[in-house]
Amino acid sequence: MRVAVIGAGVIGVTAALALAERGHAVTILDRQGVASGASGGNAGAFAFSDVIPLATPGIMKKAPAWLLDPNGPLSIPPAYAFRIAPWLLAFFKASLPARYGDAVVAQGALMGHSAAALERLVKTCDLEELLRREGQLQLYEGEREFRASLPGWEEREAVGVKFDLLTRPEAIAEIQPGLSPRFTHAGFTPDWKNVTDPALWTTAIADRAQDRGATFVRSEITDITPTENGVELTGSDKSLVFDKVIVAAGAHSNRLTRTLGISLPLETERGYNVTLPEGAFDLRTHVTFAGHGFVVSRIGDGIRVGGGVELGGLDLAPRMSRADALLAKAARFLPELRTAGGRRWMGFRPSMPDSLPVIDLAPGHSRVILAFGHGHLGLTQSAGTAEIIADLVDDTPPSIDITPFRATRF
Repeated sequence: MRVAVIGAGVIGVTAALALAERGHAVTILDRQGVASGASGGNAGAFAFSDVIPLATPGIMKKAPAWLLDPNGPLSIPPAYAFRIAPWLLAFFKASLPARYGDAVVAQGALMGHSAAALERLVKTCDLEELLRREGQLQLYEGEREFRASLPGWEEREAVGVKFDLLTRPEAIAEIQPGLSPRFTHAGFTPDWKNVTDPALWTTAIADRAQDRGATFVRSEITDITPTENGVELTGSDKSLVFDKVIVAAGAHSNRLTRTLGISLPLETERGYNVTLPEGAFDLRTHVTFAGHGFVVSRIGDGIRVGGGVELGGLDLAPRMSRADALLAKAARFLPELRTAGGRRWMGFRPSMPDSLPVIDLAPGHSRVILAFGHGHLGLTQSAGTAEIIADLVDDTPPSIDITPFRATRF
């Protein structure tokens, strides 16, 4: 079967690999190149313990503050506030207790499936050397912040996440020395994994897909037109026809689905980071500063400081002051951090109001499959999503229930 995958990020290329391994003739189409967006600039984590949606009960009480702190963990630029209002309404509905609870369960199921799929992928494609199995340390400032986090740890435990809660500073220092004494409590997830470099990982997956017969075409797809016998894609230079098409264009996916008459509440989490050179800090595990919305991870021989959520769409200019603010905080929290020589970056993460991706046949168009909206969990859920996509292409029931990820849920 001739299958096109629109998007050469980690979701797209991992799906292309899964399809090529099943014998399909796969073409990957992207307007730039492999790992040119968020898949190349993220923190490099397989965050299987991150089952808590962004839309938690009561979060909308904090919404006014988002407009007042442009460098806070979650912000909305004033110039974008009116445009995002419909998404925020859906976000509010997703934060209601029943919807929130369902989202945690669904996220847990996809995480479990994706964790197992990752191990299959690593084994069959010989990718172990690109992994770091060093766990993750989630830090809290004081007893009060730690106790406020406990319901979230209980929800993680309910969906099978393994962790240790640490209440002694010396126990925290055994895992990661060099932290500010303001962090007195922590949760450690030992099964957490990172890639050595997300761009290198995504490129390696794309290379293996091409080794199995997939081809890459640089083309900006502007229109998707189902026909009687297939799907026609209009590109920047020519049109191509395929039996089935996967839309995995991340934050840009809505621009394509609208050509099918489908509009989904897909927004853009603009993520910022600074990557410091070798020798910046002796980092031994992935560190999450829970109350401040950012992480520190090893990328290659360097250190990446990044995170936060800016709901600002695709067109506003980057506000690199957010990256600078993250680095300044990291310097306070890691007193031995050397901050010179950093490279700043901003990327677009595709975000749905309930923090669940869309993995589904396009409504009314069974030859088109949607695979986007993973937020900051694209790398984490890539292997599991790829297996589900391959099942949908083959008209085979996926191994988990994908009802929570249907495009029609909104």
